[in-house]
This record gives sequence, C-alpha cells and structure tokens, in this order.
Amino acid sequence: MSIYRIPVGQAFLLLGLTMVFTGCREIKKEKTEATETVTLFQGTSDRFITPLGKEFGIPEPSEKMLTQYVEAKQVYESNPNSADALIWYGRRTAYLGKYEDAIALYSKGIEKFPEDARFFRHRGHRYISIREFGKAISDLEKAKNLIEGKPNEIEPDGMPNAMNIPVSTLHGNIWYHLGLAYYLVHDYEKAFDAYLNCRKSGELDDNIVSSTHWLYMIQRRLGNETLANEMLEPITEKMDVIENQSYYELCKLYKGLIPIDSLLRNKSGNPSNDAVAYGLSNWYFYNNEKEKAKEIMLDLVDSPSWSSFGYIAAENDLINYFEKMRP
Repeated sequence: MSIYRIPVGQAFLLLGLTMVFTGCREIKKEKTEATETVTLFQGTSDRFITPLGKEFGIPEPSEKMLTQYVEAKQVYESNPNSADALIWYGRRTAYLGKYEDAIALYSKGIEKFPEDARFFRHRGHRYISIREFGKAISDLEKAKNLIEGKPNEIEPDGMPNAMNIPVSTLHGNIWYHLGLAYYLVHDYEKAFDAYLNCRKSGELDDNIVSSTHWLYMIQRRLGNETLANEMLEPITEKMDVIENQSYYELCKLYKGLIPIDSLLRNKSGNPSNDAVAYGLSNWYFYNNEKEKAKEIMLDLVDSPSWSSFGYIAAENDLINYFEKMRP
C-alpha cells in the first residue's frame, strides 16, 4: 500500500485553511443566532402606547445587549433549576424593553421559587414600567414580607456604573420601588414610610440621596414643608455619590446649597435627565408655579424614554393634576 506524504508547507497551508473555514462556520453560526434573536424581538409587543396615547417602538438593541441576552438565555436553558440564571434571563430580557416577556419569566420564577423575594422585586419593577401600579404594589409588598428578618445583600448591576461599583441592595431596591409605586397611586403616607425604610437599608451616599429626594418631594406634596426640610439633614455639599448624581443635585437644590439656575436642563430622553426634569417640575408645582411645572412635564413626556421613572411620574401628574393636556 502506497502512502502519500504531504509536504510540510502544504500541511500547514491545509491546516490554516481548515481553521479559516471552521472560523467562518462559527462566525456564521453566531450571526445566525443573533439574527434569530432579532427576529424573536419583532413581535406584537414591540410597541407601547402610554396612558396619554403616545406610541413608542422598542429601540433596536446594541450588539452588546443582544449578546448578553443570548448568553443569559443559554445559561438558563442549560440550568433551568437555577434561580440566579432565571433572574438574569429576565433582567436581560427587560433591558431590551421586552417588559411583558420579562414579567412572564419572573412569573415562572415565582412558581418555581416562591420564597425568593428577588422575583417579586423584579416583577414589581416591570409592572411599574407598563403602568400596572396595583400589581406592582402587590408584588413589592410580598417581596418586603419575604425579606423580613433576613440579612441584606448587594444587588449586582446589570448595567454597571462608570466605577463598576454596585450601589444598591436587594432590600433597598424593594423599598425604593414600593415607595415609587405608592407615590404613583398618590398614597403618599405609605410611599413616605417605604422611602424611610429605603434610606435605612443602606449607608452609601447614593442610597441616601435617592431616597431623600423622594422623601422631600412627598412631604412637599403633602404640604409639610417643615418636615420636608428635616428630611434633608443628611445632605451635605460634599458627598461621595457614584451613580445618583441627578438626585444629589436636586437634593442640594432643595436644601438651598445651589441655585435652580445651576441645574441646566439637558433635553429629556434618559433616566438621569428625566429625573432632573421631573424634580424641577415638582419644585415649580409645589411653589405655586403650576404652568411652569406643566410646561416641563409636557416637554418630558415628548421624550422617547417612556419607561424612565421621571417620565412615568410626569405622565401620571399630567393625567391627575392637569385638566388640559397637549393633544
């Protein structure tokens, strides 16, 4: 039997071509998976109509967000009995704007892990996103009960800040979102209690400024300016705020540490800008400049960030406190 020996040079050439073709197949496979994922997110729930009748499409996700979603989905499918894997699958789905799909995943988690407060916490958050405030309160109350007597824990960030330092906790996020849900149904007393618990749940300055912002606004809405000012006691000119800079600037405004003109209003359209815009509109609202407040709120709800808390709160105020709204 004769044996054909390939010269060394040709062998290396064939090996290189094989690697190229294999690499091409892998790239094609990755592209196919990405394409299938994009197709998955072109269903009937790709549009949202707000209570004011404004219709928004869900923006096309970045390549990074899409990759993170695919990875989370694959991890869960490989580990269907992992609560952590299901949590992240739901979170990555929500980051793509697919809130109803995320809610369905959290519901699955509640069925499988009924004692895990995280599923109620995240589902409650996303009920706020789609304006189902009653359901959000129900979920977040259950989450609050489930964490009673249990140690707090850092909640890892899905979208890390510039310093890559998580600044929120599970308990803090449950109380924060519960307070927001109560605020949105105008149960200000319960909202106030929730934000007091939120402020007690963490020592980081980011936690202090975010909860204090709402505590102050709530008491001003209730007409209790003296108590509102007492809530500002922890706010100082120099705080180590990593992420919640917008809330910090607003708290400094409330305390008289900076003038209102220093809060330059960038165009709404992201959560930070929307937080400032809503805080400013609220400031005008309870300082008897209702038309100025309404003007800022109307501008805010013309922005595309329909799921930011500032947007939702402004939208809610326009519906409940102003009779005349832009068509």
